[in-house]
Amino acid sequence: MKKSIYDILNENGIKAKSYEGNTKNKCPRCQPPHNKNDNPLSLSCDGTSAVWNCHHCGWSGGTSTSTNNFVTAREKIYVAPKLPEKTETPSTMYTWFSERGISKETVQKKEIYIEDKYWIAFPYKDEEGKVVNIKYRTQSKKFKQSPNAKRSLYNYDLAKDSDTVIFVEGEMDVLTMIDAGYENTVTLPDGAPKECKLNPKDKRFTALENCPLKAKKIILFVDNDSAGASLHKELLHRFGKEVCWYVDYPQDCKDANEVLLKHGVSKIKEIIQNAKPYPIDGLFSAHQYYGSVLDLYNGNYVKPINIGYKNLDEIYKILKGTFHTITGIPNHGKSSFLDMCLVKISENHNWRYAIFSPEHSTQMHLRRLVQLKVQKAFDEGFTNRMTKEELQKGLEWINERFYFIETKDTTPDVDYIIEKAKAAVLKYGCDALVIDPYNEVSAVRKGNAREDEHIRDFISKLKRFARVHECVVFCVAHPTKLPKNTDGSYMAPTAYDISGASHWSNQSDAILTVHRDFDDNSIQVITRKIREQGLYGSIGEAHFQYNQTKRIFEEKVETHITDIPHWSDS
Repeated sequence: MKKSIYDILNENGIKAKSYEGNTKNKCPRCQPPHNKNDNPLSLSCDGTSAVWNCHHCGWSGGTSTSTNNFVTAREKIYVAPKLPEKTETPSTMYTWFSERGISKETVQKKEIYIEDKYWIAFPYKDEEGKVVNIKYRTQSKKFKQSPNAKRSLYNYDLAKDSDTVIFVEGEMDVLTMIDAGYENTVTLPDGAPKECKLNPKDKRFTALENCPLKAKKIILFVDNDSAGASLHKELLHRFGKEVCWYVDYPQDCKDANEVLLKHGVSKIKEIIQNAKPYPIDGLFSAHQYYGSVLDLYNGNYVKPINIGYKNLDEIYKILKGTFHTITGIPNHGKSSFLDMCLVKISENHNWRYAIFSPEHSTQMHLRRLVQLKVQKAFDEGFTNRMTKEELQKGLEWINERFYFIETKDTTPDVDYIIEKAKAAVLKYGCDALVIDPYNEVSAVRKGNAREDEHIRDFISKLKRFARVHECVVFCVAHPTKLPKNTDGSYMAPTAYDISGASHWSNQSDAILTVHRDFDDNSIQVITRKIREQGLYGSIGEAHFQYNQTKRIFEEKVETHITDIPHWSDS
């Protein structure tokens, strides 16, 4: 039998004053620590679903009669607002919009109305035309939204299927663009951030996840001020330069509505028609780069990061937008060394990763990562085995930073991996893609393409992905040839020992060899290639010794830097 919202809440200790609307109630989790007269639990119900949050202990969650589920914290359940049975649309409202150049027809089309005499209500609709949120504003620019409503894009119902979408800043600009003939215009509900932080958890951009756009072209027509510049950068990061276009504003205007009032509809159309794509690939004059070259001269450029190992940092640095190859003989520690570096980078720089690593199960990969984070043994039999609490804490830390690309039935090709990695960059703010190893990527070749042509295409696609989305690609590649020393031991392989060697050598921005000495349980890390030596490292070696107690490799004191001229600036 289907339970009512009343039954579900009461069974779980929430006894509300009302099961419709917004109420303040006792919290079953933190009574009695808070004052007995306090009602810290905010509850919002619509008769079929409910969400709550305790302002004293922080307990939050939601439930719904459709599932009879009682959900806490992380699973969001939205409450859709209810429109008044009869909306008010006084003539003064239309006059107010008219003074801003917006027609009565457009206001009516978007079903805008007045609530409580002062609030102008802008209904937000989903792809099916259902109201999921209502944003309110006064004439004096006070704003509010429906409590616990789903964040969505304004005008999404009209723009969702468009090949081209125009992004503006605010509902008034959307109405302006509709009047100008551009119904394919949307805006975020929460305005522009004061500064660009590229934070994947920024709730201002939740609407982008809730309202996926099909557009192949997105014109950024946000406000021409500092907040608009921050929003511009945020959207550019999330959508990617390959689909974004920018506009040139008149000097005397800061938003689309001001353009309309000062210059008319014709100017808006001119701005949209003259929108420019971001240069990704193409031919440019030296003059276009003058500013960036001057910045380079003055030292004002994006600096590479250090991993956090003193000697390794002297010869190897990491810059976003680059492609790195890690090679080495199987079972010589390539993957372990790379994982160790990923953990270290995340500790020092809070990086996040999308990982395709099919050689081991994700569970075993997590086992290795948590050992590196906790620096204790995972398995029984070790005196320093991590506790369950340390395991849980370590996994929670990893959960915030590592995202795994998997398929169940087939081996994915590079296009599939890039698609998922792009989603990880846009949704979770991932800073790097890890492919470990290349050999496990499906070799789907175009026509009769040779293996070396396939490798060239593979690396080219990943390099473009790294540049466009300003992230790093780490790719582990096994050698095919295993050269030996005179004593029978294996020599440390180079990029030329990887299948399709010329492409790995020519296209990689950095090449590392990880080579293990089993006699003393150490590894040698050799930088075989560093593009732009001096800025991003040099050719040399760093040495690590395995710490059995901590289950990690620790850096030795010595580092060897050599000069190999033929790799210089290649």
